[in-house]
Amino acid sequence: MDRQSIGSTQSGGRLRVEVRTVGATEILTPVGELDHHTADVLRSPLDDALDAGRSRLVVDCSRLEFCDSTGLNVLLGARLKADAAGGGVHLAGMRPVVARVFEITGADVVFTVHDSLAAALSD
Repeated sequence: MDRQSIGSTQSGGRLRVEVRTVGATEILTPVGELDHHTADVLRSPLDDALDAGRSRLVVDCSRLEFCDSTGLNVLLGARLKADAAGGGVHLAGMRPVVARVFEITGADVVFTVHDSLAAALSD
């Protein structure tokens, strides 16, 4: 059975990030709007997970309402760090408005994208 622990919740106005661990995977769930003003609210727990040696990260985007280029850059930076550590960043459950940003920029091809959190965890 996978070990699961509920971690911290970071909050910054229009965005909060829930963090938990399932087995060897760190799950980060941003809730709200990821943009220039809130990017550090996600960047911090991503960096913390990578610094703690967790290189398989799943970002559950099902509750993310908006993502701009700054938010995209936070995720791309985490992907580079995770890849260098032998892991990766998986994105799960993207809403169409968020998925569109990834499609327009071509970033959807550099991430492993899953339809749901369950699919990402079974991968």
